[in-house]
Amino acid sequence: MSDFLKKGFLLGLGAAVTGKEKLDHKLQQMVEKNELTQEQARTVMRNFVDKGEMKTDEWNTKQFEQTKQMAKDLGLATKEDINELRARISELESQLAEREHQEQ
Repeated sequence: MSDFLKKGFLLGLGAAVTGKEKLDHKLQQMVEKNELTQEQARTVMRNFVDKGEMKTDEWNTKQFEQTKQMAKDLGLATKEDINELRARISELESQLAEREHQEQ
């Protein structure tokens, strides 16, 4: 992961943690004032965390796709490319060994 992307991710993570702490504090105040029940506060917090996890998954997927595209643009071989080449090499080695065996 590039340094720029890592810093961006850490900044977002810090904002999320700060946001979660502020939300938790605000929810507790609302519970104390009987504006929310404890269960409602837990539900709001759970929804906040769930949404954060969904965004993290989206970010990870987007990051993976961008990295994959960068590798493609740079002409780097993928695992699939390497595995295909290994399979072709193995097949050619088998064919060569078979021919050498037939010639003897």
